[in-house]
Amino acid sequence: MTTTVDRPRIVQPSPSLLERAPKRRLSPERIAAGLTLLALLALSVAALGEVQISIPDMIASWGNAERFFARVGPLTFPEPAELAWLVALTLGLVLTGTLLAAALSVPIAYLAASNTTPGNGWRAAARFVGVLTRALPDVVLAMVFVLMFSLGALPGILAIGIHSIGMISKMFADAIEQIDEGPRLAIRAAGGTRMQEFFGGVLPQVLPSWVATVLHRNDINLRGSVVLGYVGVAGLGLEMSYAFKSLDYGLGLGIALVIFVLCVVMEIVSSAVRAAMLGRIGDRGSWADRLVGRRLVRGQDAATRRPAPRPVAGWASSPQMALRRPWTSERVRNVAAGWLAAAVVIAGVWVCQINWGDFLTFWAKIPAVAVQFWPPTFGVYGAEVMFEALRETIAIALAATLLALGASLLLGSFAARNVAPNGGIRGAARFALVGIRGIPEIILAIVLIVITGLGMQAGTIALAVGGVGLLGKLIADSFEEVDRGPERALFATGATRLQVYAGATVPQGAQALVGHAFYLLDTNIRAATILGIVGGGGVGYYLLNASQGANYGMVTAIVLMILVTVLAVEALAMWMRKVFR
Repeated sequence: MTTTVDRPRIVQPSPSLLERAPKRRLSPERIAAGLTLLALLALSVAALGEVQISIPDMIASWGNAERFFARVGPLTFPEPAELAWLVALTLGLVLTGTLLAAALSVPIAYLAASNTTPGNGWRAAARFVGVLTRALPDVVLAMVFVLMFSLGALPGILAIGIHSIGMISKMFADAIEQIDEGPRLAIRAAGGTRMQEFFGGVLPQVLPSWVATVLHRNDINLRGSVVLGYVGVAGLGLEMSYAFKSLDYGLGLGIALVIFVLCVVMEIVSSAVRAAMLGRIGDRGSWADRLVGRRLVRGQDAATRRPAPRPVAGWASSPQMALRRPWTSERVRNVAAGWLAAAVVIAGVWVCQINWGDFLTFWAKIPAVAVQFWPPTFGVYGAEVMFEALRETIAIALAATLLALGASLLLGSFAARNVAPNGGIRGAARFALVGIRGIPEIILAIVLIVITGLGMQAGTIALAVGGVGLLGKLIADSFEEVDRGPERALFATGATRLQVYAGATVPQGAQALVGHAFYLLDTNIRAATILGIVGGGGVGYYLLNASQGANYGMVTAIVLMILVTVLAVEALAMWMRKVFR
């Protein structure tokens, strides 16, 4: 007797059913966000038209640069001993300021992270502190600290430290929110305190990411330290400003070249350290591993290469044996790196020659300094002139962001491992990004002003070039972090590399791309203000005049305008990230 099994029938939906199926509708919030992006794009195009960047005019005005460099003559440099001291002083104040920001950012990040904050009030307050410090230009902070402390490196250290809290605390908090909650919750379940939760369950997971963030911020601060010299902070920037003010252009450009080389070297060293600390990418060694050499790689027992050897019987079977860890090559390298880092920090603080007594006397100067900065006033210029200058600053930032976006997308795509056709093109793109990031915007603006003259054009081009280095790296990193599944699926169907890029890579990285673009716009608004100090157009010109004329009420008014603008951009960026999540 045989039994028949009824197979389930596959019912195909009729066209009428498909037509009646509800279609996914865009929410009003997404529509509003899309229209806002289109409006910003239109404003950026209009701003680019206002700047009137003309390549033929720049070529025609190249004669200005030839006549300028003919007057400059050969590049000159300070005496070797003086140059070495200036380099050490600049590196010392930048490193000390960055480490100060990192130390202050740890409690702020702990309170700002959603999984460690004691309450929503603490989280909102910590987030506000981060946004506020990010919005205050470091050059303005340096002006204040120059009045409160002795001349030297200390005003620059404090200005760099407070301004860097905004970025570092945000990145620290994001890293805390992405941890594996298991170890932290296990410590809590065992009765551990919040301090034990942090040091045992949070810090070991976030430490590599935090170190990478601090190194990246140190590179940014090194480039930004140049402009602090224009308000009296010691170092290479101060000597360069003295050289240009005294019309010693050969010495000024020589110091600018030293700063450029220093920035490139620091960028390469920081990238190598970050890559070594973050380890391997997938099952392939990072370029830092290849830079160090294959001998060290062979010595590692990485899970991606071969299983780790089994421990010797009886080893670590007791607490006394567990405390006697063997001195493997990896442990020797880690200990040596730790002592080297500590020596560098101590040397950085020592070379700054900080007058610690200033911390005991500056409190008495606060009332007198505060009176100079309050109330805010527009002085003889009036509100109409100042708001027009602010509008020019925003136009410069929008135009520079638009120019940088296209070039960054192209260069950043070729710098991504999953997009570049081969390793040679990827390496060339990465090297180009490092070289571009090594050029301080203020130095590029000075050179462009010589060619094109004072105005918005020089500042816009300088910001656009600097933006390519920053945005291109962010885009490359975001594209390398996308899910490879959709890419492999398209490759399996016979799609070309361009089709995979357009159909899988870009759609997955679009959200990060929008966030990076807003971050660049936020950065460009503050940078455009600083570039105005050297003639790049916008409100920075009035900021320089106010500081040199001791009209600190006008400085406060300008800072408040910048602060409101940056806070508006930050709120818009947060809304965009929330809508397109």
